[in-house]
Amino acid sequence: MSRSRLLALLPLTAALSGCDLVVLNPSGDVASQQGQLVVVSTLLMLLIIVPVMALTVLFAWRYRQSNTKARYEPEWDHSTQLELVIWAAPLLIIIVLGALTWMTTHLLDPYRPIERIAANRPVPAEAKTLEIDVVALDWKWLFLYPEYGIAAVNEVAAPVDRPIRFNITSSSVMNSFYIPALAGQIYAMPGMQTQLHAVINQPGAYKGFSANYSGAGFSGMRFTFHGMVDGGFERWVSEVKAGGGALDRNGYLQLERPSENEPVRRYGTVEAGLFKAILNMCVEPGKMCMNDMAAIDARGGLGMAGIHITMPLLYDKHARRGAVFGPEPRDVIGICTVAELVPGLVPDLVADLAAPEPAPELAAPLLGAGLPRPSTP
Repeated sequence: MSRSRLLALLPLTAALSGCDLVVLNPSGDVASQQGQLVVVSTLLMLLIIVPVMALTVLFAWRYRQSNTKARYEPEWDHSTQLELVIWAAPLLIIIVLGALTWMTTHLLDPYRPIERIAANRPVPAEAKTLEIDVVALDWKWLFLYPEYGIAAVNEVAAPVDRPIRFNITSSSVMNSFYIPALAGQIYAMPGMQTQLHAVINQPGAYKGFSANYSGAGFSGMRFTFHGMVDGGFERWVSEVKAGGGALDRNGYLQLERPSENEPVRRYGTVEAGLFKAILNMCVEPGKMCMNDMAAIDARGGLGMAGIHITMPLLYDKHARRGAVFGPEPRDVIGICTVAELVPGLVPDLVADLAAPEPAPELAAPLLGAGLPRPSTP
């Protein structure tokens, strides 16, 4: 490369020197440990990459056609010493990388509560974890503080040196919650809750965004994370309570509608149980929650909730079991065991399943075609 081209690249090098490499210079202890892992892993891999690149240039130069002083051995095919170096060095690096990855994967598990605030600073015994519920909407972020009864859109704050636990879910499609200065990214999925434990060690305003493409407004799905000293965080909470509106289920249903580049909104009061309803996808009035469906299935339901059954149903009160028949009496379509699956279809069924379970000695399960077991001679 000519000198003129090298000189032309100098301004670009100067421009790159001003980049903020937040991943390698974060302000949270979890992200700092992750950044150290990236550096250590890179250095270990460079132990192979750098010598290989250097030797490639050296061999090309030393054994060039014009170098008549180089040894010429066309019959050479094996060297035990060289084979040991070629295989032993990468193997040792792989072992070290594997052990390092295994340890840090468990130590930095996002579901695991943090054990230290910073290096040589364990979490104080009296420290109380700050709970923040996170909902990925289309295309904005909703943050709820159950301890304080407040919420905010595209804005989140936390005290410095206080453990944080994010409970993360999504309203529709899968998304990804990421604050590079705080910790690694965690996926947000509808009907599921993921967690992230972290701590911020320096006050400041940090960028957060979605790291997973989720539709038209994805590029504007950004928010600000404020790391504050204790007094500043308490003032922020007071400001939200004093100047924010109220967020109830109807308000959430309006907020949930897709919108792009939303400004910061604050809510001074939040309806109790809203995040639980969002997580279980039952904010709408009259909609069955997913945890209730799971409870029904655990009691023997077959997931027939919400289906309008117009077929005949035969139910045995003592056996607490019924059979749903098709157009022909002999065509058994399914078995019903839970009253909630067929409300109002057979009054005796609803009343019986609402009653306490009968004692084992009173229950008379059907045997075969409903006939008693034949007595043995």
